[in-house]
Amino acid sequence: MVSLATQMILPSENGYRVWEDQTLFKWRKRDPHVTLRCHESVQGALRYWYQRNNVDLTVSKSAVWNDDAVQAALDSAAFWVDGLPFVKSLSGYWKFFLAPKPANVPDKFYDAAFSDSDWNALQVPSNWQCHGFDRPIYTNVVYPFPNDPPYVPEDNPTGCYRTYFQIPKEWKDRRILLHFEAVDSAFFAWINGNPVGYSQDSRLPAEFEISDYCYPWDSGKQNVLAVQVFRWSDGSYLEDQDHWWLSGIHRDVLLLAKPKVFIADYFFKSKLADDFSYADIQVEVKIDNMQESSKDLVLSNFIIEAAIFDTKNWYNSEGFSCELSPKVANLKLNPSPSPTLGFHGYLLEGKLDSPNLWSAEQPNVYILVLTLKDTSGKVLDSESSIVGIRQVSKAFKQLLVNGHPVVIKGVNRHEHHPRVGKTNIEACMVKDLIMMKEYNINAVRNSHYPQHPRWYELCDLFGMYMIDEANIETHGFDLSGHLKHPAKEPSWAAAMLDRVVGMVERDKNHTCIISWSLGNEAGYGPNHSAMAGWIREKDPSRLVHYEGGGSRTSSTDIVCPMYMRVWDIIKIALDQNESRPLILCEYQHAMGNSNGNIDEYWEAIDNTFGLQGGFIWDWVDQGLLKLGSDGIKRWAYGGDFGDQPNDLNFCLNGLIWPDRTPHPALHEVKHCYQPIKVSLTDGMIKVANTYFFNTTEELEFSWTIHGDGLELGSGTLSIPVIKPQNSFEMEWKSGPWFSFWNDSNAGELFLTINAKLLNLTRSLEAGHLLSSTQIPLPAKGQIIPQAIKKTDTSITCETVGDFIKISQKDSWELMVNVRKGTIEGWKIQGVLLMNEAILPCFWRAPTDNDKGGGDSSYFSRWKAAQLDNVEFLVESCSVKSITDKSVEIEFIYLGSSASGSSKSDALFKVNVTYLIYGSGDIITNWFVEPNSDLPPLPRVGIEFHIEKTLDRVEWYGKGPFECYPDRKAAAHVAIYEHNVGDMHVPYIVPGENGGRTDVRWVTFRNKDGVGIYASTYGSSSLMQMNASYYTTGELHRATHEEDLIKGQNIEVHLDHKHMGLGGDDSWTPCVHDKFLIPPAQYSFSLRLCPITASTSGLNIYKDQLPC
Repeated sequence: MVSLATQMILPSENGYRVWEDQTLFKWRKRDPHVTLRCHESVQGALRYWYQRNNVDLTVSKSAVWNDDAVQAALDSAAFWVDGLPFVKSLSGYWKFFLAPKPANVPDKFYDAAFSDSDWNALQVPSNWQCHGFDRPIYTNVVYPFPNDPPYVPEDNPTGCYRTYFQIPKEWKDRRILLHFEAVDSAFFAWINGNPVGYSQDSRLPAEFEISDYCYPWDSGKQNVLAVQVFRWSDGSYLEDQDHWWLSGIHRDVLLLAKPKVFIADYFFKSKLADDFSYADIQVEVKIDNMQESSKDLVLSNFIIEAAIFDTKNWYNSEGFSCELSPKVANLKLNPSPSPTLGFHGYLLEGKLDSPNLWSAEQPNVYILVLTLKDTSGKVLDSESSIVGIRQVSKAFKQLLVNGHPVVIKGVNRHEHHPRVGKTNIEACMVKDLIMMKEYNINAVRNSHYPQHPRWYELCDLFGMYMIDEANIETHGFDLSGHLKHPAKEPSWAAAMLDRVVGMVERDKNHTCIISWSLGNEAGYGPNHSAMAGWIREKDPSRLVHYEGGGSRTSSTDIVCPMYMRVWDIIKIALDQNESRPLILCEYQHAMGNSNGNIDEYWEAIDNTFGLQGGFIWDWVDQGLLKLGSDGIKRWAYGGDFGDQPNDLNFCLNGLIWPDRTPHPALHEVKHCYQPIKVSLTDGMIKVANTYFFNTTEELEFSWTIHGDGLELGSGTLSIPVIKPQNSFEMEWKSGPWFSFWNDSNAGELFLTINAKLLNLTRSLEAGHLLSSTQIPLPAKGQIIPQAIKKTDTSITCETVGDFIKISQKDSWELMVNVRKGTIEGWKIQGVLLMNEAILPCFWRAPTDNDKGGGDSSYFSRWKAAQLDNVEFLVESCSVKSITDKSVEIEFIYLGSSASGSSKSDALFKVNVTYLIYGSGDIITNWFVEPNSDLPPLPRVGIEFHIEKTLDRVEWYGKGPFECYPDRKAAAHVAIYEHNVGDMHVPYIVPGENGGRTDVRWVTFRNKDGVGIYASTYGSSSLMQMNASYYTTGELHRATHEEDLIKGQNIEVHLDHKHMGLGGDDSWTPCVHDKFLIPPAQYSFSLRLCPITASTSGLNIYKDQLPC
């Protein structure tokens, strides 16, 4: 008979809705605990972990991001329980019905006799929106429903699930636990029509005992599990994170079979000696005893043991054997431990001599195995975990790991898969970790919730410092000041604390976790003080982190601001009254073409005591695969599913695309995070090892010297092994590159020093490039401003209507439109190079950062000034001189908006002269006078269009990847070659992209080698260069990459100045001053000339003489 309390809680006609009561967030739910494995023996536990630890970079190669991920998710769920005889995954295809609201749920759908034959099949685990039911919603701050806590909309999509299972014969007389790894957002569960429980918190487990409700193994009956999942609940008010709102049973559902008395939980603790020569080990163990016998009675009937096993012999072994796992410590029961208030478990203690310490650099792990035996010695239950020995502590302005102030080179990571949403796949998680390792990332913040249990194991194994974050964010309350804030309301206190407790209890044995976080953007109040206090009492071995309330409250052990400017973090670091380290919990907002100035942050971090790193926002673009009406799949963002409200593409803030292709900015991150730093000062080359635990013994150093972009020599660099936090110095003239420098007549010489891995590791290939630094070598002589080399070649000049035709026999031909004041119709050997005008340009397709800031954004100010709609009309055109060797023509342009009606409306006055020589060279001198009332300019340069066949681009400058004035530290100066199509960077939302900075010269050729050469000239500064099949207008028009339409030719930009990208954030105009372009006078000169296959761009560049 159903109790009165049960009748009140269950969905019914009584009017009470438990999913709208913040004080009741769980019912019949077991206490939170570590992940249980239910082994049958110690050997079984070790064998299981041998298989689980057998993961390396090869696994990442099977990561899938398309429809294949649906099956891969099921395969992963099966893999994660393989080798566990008393754990059964219920993953697979369940019967599913989506009701528009709870009131429309089929009557008694949870009954065993209910017919579900006409229901759909849905994969579990999954988010139902990723499989054609309902729609995804993306918001950043605003709740996707009226903010009226604890109430949620009447229209509340409700998923009804049913599946069937049988209890294995081998599970006879064992207790059965039903374990949901995570369900979004709230749910009820029934077994054979019997209600077994209710739970909230969409990122943590819910476990219920169902022993009394299951049919015995020999009954011949199938058990029916029914689940009712609510899309919205009062718990949703605590889950307002900046990501997609997706619903359903998105992690696995497990059955656990335990003996009558079993190991229910355990807490591994280690305390290192001051000299790290040994570690005292303690394991707190909780025993679940049905009879609730006293502790002494349990000890008289059972034996509790634990041991620690080494794993260092596992890697590269060809198969499991117990001999590969030597026991390195026995833990004995302390029968009379010091009393601890509230702890009613058992304490095992031991000592581990000469432990192999864990760090992100050296992720040494052990296996802890616990056993529960009867008095005859028979194993009744066994549990196990990966553990590591390491110490997290605090010093003045420092977070210490094993006594060292490690630097956090981190990223924020959401759980996101473009096809299956929040559902996890083994190979995809490994892929994320491998890429992080490849790009020198050593830390991850789980933003903004506890993640899949396997993620923690992988971070333990691969070596990744972690902030584990509670599933609490109430950002939408910032828009509703009239409401009482959950952080200050006692009625929300228990729900908030429950989320913190659940996180800590599940994840407490993972060595990768160095700090617990109370959540994200959830205000600040007494409830945070309570959560911080509970954690500090429960686990004083780690730090507490929380940014809310200004990042410096008493509830955080780390000053952890987000998006604070460089100069402000330095001020805090220099404040002697602030004893805590500063680690940016979020910085460098990687939205689209972004991450300018990251090198300035790291210049400060590397040189300022008290600054200890940060976590970039964020790791991956949260685009979801969506089939368009044109049959093409694209990365969708907010609003693409008809979701309202939405925050458009603010979910696209990643360093990588959804399929894990790196953005160009990731190269800059790798460079700033690289552990080997090389510099040249006062004639001395310094190679610094910034590792805290690794020497350079496993690295191979090499060098390459370039002169004017060409490689002159290379080789291995033999230097002594450098200890951690030490350096090696040498005179640069004593290096093996000196003879090449000495013999070279190049105008510029650069030395590159690389550090590569000698041997294969779990995460990186042998030969992986760990660090690379290019440094300019001293010039051998003064670089003289360039001037055109005199030639005796004659040219002809004739007037044809509005055109002046200038040509050199059958070599080249140039048409000048004197009415428009433009150069048009350029040919060489009959091949058309361009037939549109060369014009000044001051506009770029806005980036996401350009658009950030509302009316004060750069884009808004540009639009208000009508910079996006400037037309250039010739005010005057004059032929200055004509000889048989050269022609000089001068144009004066006025640039006005299309609506401008007079000279007084001009935004720009541009004076340009063209000196056209018989060689085909054109020297063009530009003088620009912008209206002083204009905002900072996007660019100052020229734009022209060349034939589509001239699609082979070669340049001497920074590369090979996209780079900009404030994001170029990683790019090296050399000669590079690309196809125009490869220059384009396919950001999901198009904008300015594909630029290359510090360009000396560039050529555009067709397949026969015919084309155009362009370079800086005289004393002009280096160029920013861009070439694209897409016009600036098209890049601005399209809202998705797939919408772009190629033009009829190639648009080329050669910029004297190009504004920085910014990246401190994406919602204020924050390009640093030195990378802004004020509306001032500018002058610059460029050289253009036609080229053939026999012509070298480098030779043209060098074929110039002093004036």
